[in-house]
Amino acid sequence: MLDYQATLDWARARDAADPLRALRDEFLIPPHTDGKPSTYFCGNSLGLQPRAVRDAVNAELDYWSELGVEGHFKGRLPWMDYHEFVRDDLAAVIGARPSEVVAMNTLGVNLHLMMVSFYRPTRERPAILIEAGAFPTDRYAVESQVRFHGFDPAIALIELEADEPNGIISLGAIERALDQHGSRIALVMLPGVQYRNGQAFDLKAITELGHKHGCVVGFDLAHAVGNLPLQLHDSGADFAIWCSYKYLNSGPGAVGGAFVHERHAKAVLPRFAGWWGHDKTTRFQMGPEFVPTPGADGWQLSNPPILALAPLRVSLEIFRRAGMRNLREKSLQLTGYLEWLVQTQLAEVLQVVTPADPQRRGAQLSIRVTGGRERGRELFEYLMDQGIIGDWREPDVIRISPAPLYNRLEDCLVFAEAVRNWHRAG
Repeated sequence: MLDYQATLDWARARDAADPLRALRDEFLIPPHTDGKPSTYFCGNSLGLQPRAVRDAVNAELDYWSELGVEGHFKGRLPWMDYHEFVRDDLAAVIGARPSEVVAMNTLGVNLHLMMVSFYRPTRERPAILIEAGAFPTDRYAVESQVRFHGFDPAIALIELEADEPNGIISLGAIERALDQHGSRIALVMLPGVQYRNGQAFDLKAITELGHKHGCVVGFDLAHAVGNLPLQLHDSGADFAIWCSYKYLNSGPGAVGGAFVHERHAKAVLPRFAGWWGHDKTTRFQMGPEFVPTPGADGWQLSNPPILALAPLRVSLEIFRRAGMRNLREKSLQLTGYLEWLVQTQLAEVLQVVTPADPQRRGAQLSIRVTGGRERGRELFEYLMDQGIIGDWREPDVIRISPAPLYNRLEDCLVFAEAVRNWHRAG
């Protein structure tokens, strides 16, 4: 732990020494009502816009106007292969091999597509294991899949209850659930980071436990991609899905992504097939038989949305220059300082509900306000009025996520001072 100090001089001096400090200037920070930049802690919900995005999108608009359909084959980045231009950088961010990764669709669509292939229930093994209080995308999707296959969610949907304070689920709880129900579980479907409390899960350990019991294992990495250094290939997970508008800064409703482990690259699996998933070498022969492209590309349905992929390409280029290891190191400094400020300056006002162990969390600190939900909403609205942007998750959590690409230690101090002023006034 650094010798933290709750002073502006201390925070600014360390921010000035940050080797990643220049990256902040590559993002557009929303102005507050006074015209000054807001203090933005909401990258876990919607990442900020990289400055280079506008030019990247405009370049594709120019190609469209100048080349028409020939833009698929001409220009600096021909549209025919555009999804391939993000593949290597995306694979580096999630710790996968390029053939295991594809940018396509959105998270919910990709989850359903993956479950078509990887949730194959039988009468003896119909169940899906998820965490209690899962994000609605996951909860709705898995329940609908259970029903689609003719099973009753009351029996075939197993919701893993927390066994630690603040909704935290230990690895031991997952192991016990698998020991009890493993012979009935077809699919283990857990998050990389739990959206409400910010807990990070051990993907490799969970995969090993699931595979030990004959389960397929998949992950929703919506809050983990671009947040934590993932080693998805080495984890052995069968599949994963994510969105790109949070820590990957690719814009509202951005193109999501999917991972399929290479051991399934050529496997004959049920899937909802689409033309763009057909083997690239024979795709334009327009044959009646679907021959999937080996690897994750074989799960594509349609040609890539160029104007939506351009922001992702820009953001991933920033990640490449920064490096996930360096971003994680800075993230630990930011969350460590923010946690220290809460514990030493604001303990009578705030409680951090995210795990204290840095290895069990990412950039997000979930915070409860002493006094319950009403006081929590009062503080949240006060912070917004002061230009300090976090987000609220029911029933009583404020999520504050200092993103290492554009947040600073000074931002954490601004947050703490605002909370102190609110408390004094109240």
